[in-house]
Amino acid sequence: MSSSALDDEPQHTRPSPDDPAPQRPRTALAARIALLVLLTAELMDLLDQSVVLTALPAIQESTGAGPSAVQWLTTGYSLPVAVGLITGGRLGDLYGRRRILLTGTVVFTAASLLCGLAAGPDVLVVARMLQGVGVALMIPQVLATLHVTFDGESRSRAFGLYGAVLSLANVLGPVMGGLLTEADLFGLSWRPVFLVNVPVGLAVLLLGRRFIPESTVKKAARLDLTGAALSALAVVLIVFPLSEGHLHHWPLWCFAVLAAGLLVLGVFVAHQRSKQDDAPLVPLSLFRGPQFSGGTAAQLMHGLLCGLFFMTWTLYLQDGLGMSPVHAALAFVLLALGELAGATVAAKSAGRFGRRLPQSGVLVTIAAMAGHGFRAAAGQGDLTLLGMAAPVVLIGFGLGMVGGPLADLSLARVPHEDAGAASGLFNTAIHLGIALGTALTALVFFATTGGSPDAGLNREAFIGVLWWAGGFLALMWALMFCLPGRTDSRAG
Repeated sequence: MSSSALDDEPQHTRPSPDDPAPQRPRTALAARIALLVLLTAELMDLLDQSVVLTALPAIQESTGAGPSAVQWLTTGYSLPVAVGLITGGRLGDLYGRRRILLTGTVVFTAASLLCGLAAGPDVLVVARMLQGVGVALMIPQVLATLHVTFDGESRSRAFGLYGAVLSLANVLGPVMGGLLTEADLFGLSWRPVFLVNVPVGLAVLLLGRRFIPESTVKKAARLDLTGAALSALAVVLIVFPLSEGHLHHWPLWCFAVLAAGLLVLGVFVAHQRSKQDDAPLVPLSLFRGPQFSGGTAAQLMHGLLCGLFFMTWTLYLQDGLGMSPVHAALAFVLLALGELAGATVAAKSAGRFGRRLPQSGVLVTIAAMAGHGFRAAAGQGDLTLLGMAAPVVLIGFGLGMVGGPLADLSLARVPHEDAGAASGLFNTAIHLGIALGTALTALVFFATTGGSPDAGLNREAFIGVLWWAGGFLALMWALMFCLPGRTDSRAG
């Protein structure tokens, strides 16, 4: 497809014998609306990961939630997402990606309404977990539908816009949470943070049913229930101790649960090997070539970087530099605006540069982090928001060049019948990476600070974190050599 993004009707690659050509929008306008609905569904998930953070003090005051309940307002959302992504992706392959997307939207929208009406912390935590279940059904269908619906330049631009949405959410989430809570609309305090999802979810349902093309596997088999149960159990046993360990100073039970999770993961892989000719949950053929394997590994490194860097950067800004929460939020806005600019460059490139674009983004990020580290070491406690603006914006710019192209190139040769499974695995990689990166903060940050608010210790610890971040980025850059240098070869 040689036209600019979405100027013509989206085309498809030649399907395999068992992979019927998916339906597609009949007009360019229908294609644009379908893309808008898909990206809105993705945006709802990303916003709900961060929008609640700035509303937490108001929620705690209004509901009387204790520290444990406050923690579970985030963990209760993220854990079902990580657990359900693989199964959610395969459900889309088997029963229709639009159908599962809309089913997840119904669950998410209803759960958002329940969040907004919750009178106590227990109901709110349960509703957040239901939101996570809805997201686990929705999100794999977004990448999978983009993969099977668009092709050529339209596909690369669609994935570039997907990367821009990831960046936009980083700006909108905390800002929306603060504004909606502060506005106290109709005397509802923090509740509009969740209630705003209701009209948006209804719009996704109505427009998605009308404009998103359905795609599924011909002669779909039943879901591998044993595989689904094993994968869910393995993810819970791995992610839960990684998420909770640093909060409890890494007791023995964390390592025991983690070891059990790795054991269950081994059982899951063995089970999938035995099911490869009988509708497996995860087609292991996805990992035969370097493209998907290397791209998913790079996505894991991306998650590690995010989990380690963003948490410790927040602590450095406030404890190391003495910034107020408002000034620290402005630093994140600078970074996110840089991300948005980088993602815009990626979208406009239409995939012409292959792996060179995300690799260039990684190199920009490494250089900018090095500059930020030198400024942190030289400026000590006198570094201002203006003084760090250039490296912070460049860090965001480099990361913005990575997200969309990495997803596009990693999934480029995935057969259409496995698009949902591949999307679920790819999304799981970043969630697992974030959990690993967050756990790593105990070793590379809190081991230096000891939890102390001392400014000098926090600055020293953060400079050490930047060395680790540089290592993860270098490994991500190397793994990207598994991706194609050109984007004209697609799945067949």
